[in-house]
Formats: sequence, structure tokens, C-alpha cells
Amino acid sequence: MADVTPIGSARPAALEFFAGIGLARLGLERAGFRVSWANDYEPDKRAMYTAQFADRPGEHTFALGDVGRVEVDDLPVDAALAWASSPCTDLSLAGGRAGLAGAESGSFWHVVRLLTGLCERRPRVVVLENVVGLATSHGGDDLTAAITAFNGLGYSVDVLALDARRFLPQSRPRLFLVGAQQPPADTPEANPDLRPDWLQWVYGDTSLRTHRAPLPAPPAPLTGGLGDVVEQVPLDDGRWWDEARTEAFVASLSPTQRSRVAALRRAPGVRYRTAYRRTRHGVAVWEVRPDDIAGCLRTARGGSSKQAVVRLGGSRLRVRWMTPREYARLMGAGDYDLSAARTNQALFGFGDAVAVPVVEWLARHYLMPLVRGELAPRSPAQPAAASLSFDGGSAAWASAYK
Repeated sequence: MADVTPIGSARPAALEFFAGIGLARLGLERAGFRVSWANDYEPDKRAMYTAQFADRPGEHTFALGDVGRVEVDDLPVDAALAWASSPCTDLSLAGGRAGLAGAESGSFWHVVRLLTGLCERRPRVVVLENVVGLATSHGGDDLTAAITAFNGLGYSVDVLALDARRFLPQSRPRLFLVGAQQPPADTPEANPDLRPDWLQWVYGDTSLRTHRAPLPAPPAPLTGGLGDVVEQVPLDDGRWWDEARTEAFVASLSPTQRSRVAALRRAPGVRYRTAYRRTRHGVAVWEVRPDDIAGCLRTARGGSSKQAVVRLGGSRLRVRWMTPREYARLMGAGDYDLSAARTNQALFGFGDAVAVPVVEWLARHYLMPLVRGELAPRSPAQPAAASLSFDGGSAAWASAYK
């Protein structure tokens, strides 16, 4: 407990846009921030958020509703950080690829509108978290537009790719745009693990004001650990599928998958794998991951997005849906309060969130040092893109994406 900082007014305040069930808040507060305001439009997510945090009156404000209805005067004026986990529906490979023009991902422009209205009171640091598909959406134009918008508000932007698999047994790559009013010195050779080759074009675009902060190396990607987070559900529990359903599961596997599963069944001991139902050539089939890592958790809209747990060993195979507690553990929130949450409510909330230890790592090693001015500032001799005047221009930017 030595590294736990008590919550109090001395902690830098943070705004949490698109808060969901509050996993970004968990990560930020573990790193020393105090989230004083949050917004989301889904009542089910707010219900879970409220049950988890049980804030006392005056400690925290949760604005339930469309971010488009939030006004500047609704926001606290002392925030040092603004975090926005903008909806990824229009940007992920599973979505319609409408990009920032989409009805959901386009809500990013309302965050820009609100930051514009804060003027000199806007936070010193901003973060936009999204799926890695943002980097290629509309040929990179959406990422360019987001960076340009932050530039116009006075922020230099760093772009990082970080997978939850470096902290948890779940493959969940995400993109993070970190905007700083007082950016650190640009370090071109910094952290190739965080800024892979496919992101380097951002820093080569001279129309953008960007920086690359030298950060500690993140942990290496995990190669296992799923078995450690799986709940030990008794084999006579009704959540395990019956024989007919299990046989249909096996019958849907490809020959390669079936051979792999058969080998695991014969092996000594018990192993766990995860499986997704996918459509191949118009036919619904199951696919089992070959490793001890969960696939990316998704929102539970329909059976195809839900993840199943496969238990293998002793010549037996059992299958069931993943539980809410397993979702919570795979997001780094194993002790999350699920006492009042319905199963699908919990699966949706966790599948539509950001992993807690990813946020905590980024906040400890980058966001808090930025807020406290502990990173070496950009030298006056370093080139930067021309300052952009964005105040008052949010309507023009938003209209370009309608």
C-alpha cells in the first residue's frame, strides 16, 4: 500500500468524457489524479459507475446524457487533464468505417467544442483513446484531423500504440493521442515499441505539431495467463453447455482447429482457451485461440460478439460463456462491484472500456509528469508547426465531418 496516494484536493483534477463504467477513472486515480467530472449517455453504464465509486455529494459530478448537450459552463474549471475514450464504433474494423464523421465517433468534435470554450482554462494535457483503426481510417485523414484539432487548441500531440496484453492476458491494442500545452523535447528515436513503423508518418507530416516523449519501456507482451483469471466453475454448474450444444460447437470447427482442440483434450492437466463465433462464407463457425490469451473483449451485442471459455483436459471438452467477473479481471478490474449488475449489462460495460493497467501505466509515466512539468521542455530551437487559431472555429471543423 506504500504507493497508494490518498484522494484529496492536492491531486490534479481530471475530466472523463465517454466515461462508461469508469475504468479510465480507476487507472487515473491509481496514478494520483482525481476525476471530478464524468459524462456518458448510457444509464446502464452510469448505474455501474455509481455503484462502483459511491461518490459523496460535492466530490464528483456525473453528467448523464449526450455529450452534445454538455455546455462549457457545466465543466469544472480547475482540471489539469481531459480524458476522452471516444466511441470506436465508426473506427474499428468491426464497424462501418465512417470515421470521425460517424454519428458516434463524431462525438469527438463535441469534446473539441467544449475545450475550445474553456479558452485559457482548458486542461494542460488531453488524451484521446481509441482503436488502432483510427490510424488508417479514411487513409489517415481522421487521425490527421484529430491532431490538427488539438494543435489548434494549443496542444502538441504524441501518438502511442499500447496493447493491454503487456499487462493482462487479453489482446487489446489501442491508440492514444496525448496532447500537451507544454510538450517535452522531441526524441525521434524514443520507444519504437510504443510508436511502431506504421505510426511514423504522423511525425513526418510537417503540417502537424507533434512530439515524441522518451518513456520507460512498457512490459513485454504476455504469452499466457488466461488460466489464472478463469473462474473455477464446477463442472455440474448449469452455465456449462449441454452435450448437444457442445457437439455442435466441435462440429463447427475447421479441420485445423479440430486437430488443435483434440491435442489439448488429450494432454495432461487442464487448459483454458477462448473462442469467438464468426461467419465464414455465410456460415457461423467457432474459432478457438491457440494460446493462453483471451481475444479482445467486445460489447455484448448479439452472440457473435460474446467470448466463450473452453476447458480442455482429461479427454474432455466443456464450453460456456465468459462470466462478468472474468471480463472484469481481463480488464484489470477484478474487484469491480458487480453486485447489482445484470450479466449483459456487465459484459457490455467491460467490452466497451479501456483496460485499467494501461491507463495507470500511461498516467504514471507520461500524463502526471506532463501535468507536473517534470518532462524536459521543448527547446526554443526545435521546429514546431505554425500555431493554429482554433478558438471559435469548432463549428467549421464539425461541419466538415457531418
